[in-house]
Amino acid sequence: MNNDQKFEKSEWSAFVHSKCPRCRLGSVFTGPAYRFKVQRMKERCKVCDLKFEREPGYFYVSMFVSYAMNVAEIISISVAAYILGLDIIYENLWYFVTIIFTGVMVFAPFNYRYSRLVLLYWLSPGLHYDPSRIKKE
Repeated sequence: MNNDQKFEKSEWSAFVHSKCPRCRLGSVFTGPAYRFKVQRMKERCKVCDLKFEREPGYFYVSMFVSYAMNVAEIISISVAAYILGLDIIYENLWYFVTIIFTGVMVFAPFNYRYSRLVLLYWLSPGLHYDPSRIKKE
């Protein structure tokens, strides 16, 4: 048993660090959310051998989660722009559109990653933390 397996991670900590929902040790993605390469999702967990795409088309549901995240971000960005002094008048329409579009593009890698993790952690029936599934070396 290596040092990572000596302590148990909390669900929230494992979620934030993009760890497997079953063992909370293996990484779900190949790297960080923001980098110049396209982020990739691993096919299986290296620690507990969980197949992340549980059935064909499984992650289509994460688009709905991503949509909800986008709506919340757009509302937050719009309110922040208004509070910071951008009045809601017709002449400022393109400023709002530009600010919102930029915000959506900046948050896209975050939404991709965490919409899939929300689906795995909290919207998948029968997928729970199970440390007994950790492969022994």
